[in-house]
Amino acid sequence: MNRLNFAVAVAVTVLIGVLGLSEAQLQMNFYAKSCPNAEKIISDHIQKHIHNGPSLAAPLIRMHFHDCFVRGCDGSVLINSTSGNAEKDSQPNLTLRGFGFVERIKSILEKECPKTVSCADIIALTARDAVVATGGPSWRVPTGRRDGRISNSTEALNNIPPPTSNFTTLQRLFANQGLNLKDLVLLSGAHTIGVSHCSSMNTRLYNFSTTVKQDPSLDSEYATILKATKCKSLNDNSTILEMDPGSRRSFDLSYYRLVLKRRGLFQSDSALTTNSATLKMINDLVNGSEQTFYKAFAKSMEKMGRVKVKTGSSGVIRTRCSVAGS
Repeated sequence: MNRLNFAVAVAVTVLIGVLGLSEAQLQMNFYAKSCPNAEKIISDHIQKHIHNGPSLAAPLIRMHFHDCFVRGCDGSVLINSTSGNAEKDSQPNLTLRGFGFVERIKSILEKECPKTVSCADIIALTARDAVVATGGPSWRVPTGRRDGRISNSTEALNNIPPPTSNFTTLQRLFANQGLNLKDLVLLSGAHTIGVSHCSSMNTRLYNFSTTVKQDPSLDSEYATILKATKCKSLNDNSTILEMDPGSRRSFDLSYYRLVLKRRGLFQSDSALTTNSATLKMINDLVNGSEQTFYKAFAKSMEKMGRVKVKTGSSGVIRTRCSVAGS
C-alpha cells in the first residue's frame, strides 16, 4: 500500500470511528427520521390526560429519578418480575405510580413505529412533558437511550436515596451517578410537587433514635401538627402527606423555604442544611428568581438523564415496557 492509499485508509477508519461515536451518543430529535411523530405523540398524550390527573406529574418525574439511579436511565424500573425481585418490587419503588400510563404511550408508539422508541426515552420525555403541562420548567431531553433487560430489587434498595438519608449518604449515592452537590440540591427541588406517605417520615415523629423519640431537626410546631392531623401513630403507613404543603401543584421555590424553616418532610430534606455548601446554595436559590431556579434545575435534569445510558449497539428496544424479554 502506497502512502496516499494508507493515508486515505487511516482517514476513513478515523471517520468511521467518529461516526460510530456520534451514533452512540444521545442527541436532540434522535427519532426525526425513524419515528418523526414520536415526541409529539408523547406530548399530546400527556396534554390530553394530565389536566384530568395533574397529580401524576410528580410520580412521573420520580420514576425518571428512580430509573436513572439503578443501572442508568434504561427503563429497567418498568419491568415486571414473576418472582417479585424486580426494581419495582423494592421498598423505594412500592409507592411509584404511572407504570400503566407509560405502557399506554408505548403501545401507541409501537403501532406508529414498531421496535423503534425505547421505554427509557419515554420515561425521560414524559417526566419533562408532565412537569411542563402543570406549569413547571422545561428542559432539553436528548434521546437515543436503549433499554436494559436486568431489573434487580436489591440494586434499587442499594442505589436509590431513601428519605431517611443523612448528608453523607446523599452525597455518596449522588456521586455514584456522577452527580455533584449542586445537582443534589437542585434535583431535591422536585419535592416542590407531589405527595408522600407517613411511612416515609414516621420515625422522625415517634422513633427517631434510642435516646430521642422526635427528630430535633424537624420544627417542633410542625411535628405537633403532623401528629395531630396526619400521622397519628408510628404504624400509619397510608396517610398521604404533601411534600410542599399549600403549594404541591406549583413548581416553585416554596420547598426550599420550608427546608430553611426546618419543615422539610424527610430527613434527606433536613440533611441539605447540615452542609455549609448546600445550605448556601439553598439560600441563594431562595434569594433569587424562580426563572434562575428553573434554568439551573433544567441543567441538572438533563445531566441526570444522561447517567450511564445505553446507546448505539448497547441495550435493546423492548416492545413492552413491563416485559424484559419483549
